[in-house]
Amino acid sequence: MALDKESKTLGKKQYHIHLKPGDIGKYVLLPGDPARSDRVAKYLDNAELVANNREHRTFTGYYKGVRVSVTSTGMGCPSAAIAAEELMNIGAECLIRIGSSAALQDGISIGDLMISTGSMKNEGTSRFYVPDCFPSVPDFDLTRTIIDTAREMQPELKGKVFYGINASDDAFYGETQEWIEKLSSYGCLNVEMESSALYTVCTRRKKRAAMISAVSGNLITGEVIYETANEGLATGWDEEIRVVLEAIYRFDREHAAE
Repeated sequence: MALDKESKTLGKKQYHIHLKPGDIGKYVLLPGDPARSDRVAKYLDNAELVANNREHRTFTGYYKGVRVSVTSTGMGCPSAAIAAEELMNIGAECLIRIGSSAALQDGISIGDLMISTGSMKNEGTSRFYVPDCFPSVPDFDLTRTIIDTAREMQPELKGKVFYGINASDDAFYGETQEWIEKLSSYGCLNVEMESSALYTVCTRRKKRAAMISAVSGNLITGEVIYETANEGLATGWDEEIRVVLEAIYRFDREHAAE
């Protein structure tokens, strides 16, 4: 019989992320860039680097007494899905993507925060799990807590908070002007490269997933920064980290009995 990868790897040291049971908390933040794992670690108490392999850099620490980990996924749905699968193999229950995203509607600026309520699957990874017609949506309760927390924290944030449907694309440089305009016409608020596969994998595994991202640029208005430091985006990264950690604390208190 062919190898059953899930049963072979469940509860053991994981091949790609180099983590084993006990290394992580049940809440795991998922940035793309390994350097942003270090950024998250600065907001955690007693943060320790527990693994660093390939694109997957992991710290585990505490926020207001809640054990939280952060594991970078690299770029794109394939590596994000691998990281999510292996994290769930060793005890992750709530996986929250934090990262960068390009806006697709007027009125959204660099540094604003986008909270996903669903993702358009313009990628191939999800097709290995479900048919194209199967929706890609985050966990309702976890997402609601992130939205409510962000709204309450809005007065202390530099960026505005938006929420709605985003698109997940496979090819950063394959996005033509016509394609970008089509996504905008559908009502997609933003586009990134990982969330649809994350939602799909977590739905199949009966775990919770969500996403909050900072706006790196606006593909409709042309407000983009490619050649110099994007200070507004860096501020957005810090603000999304603050929002999501506070949301985790509140969510954990509300669902402690589960």
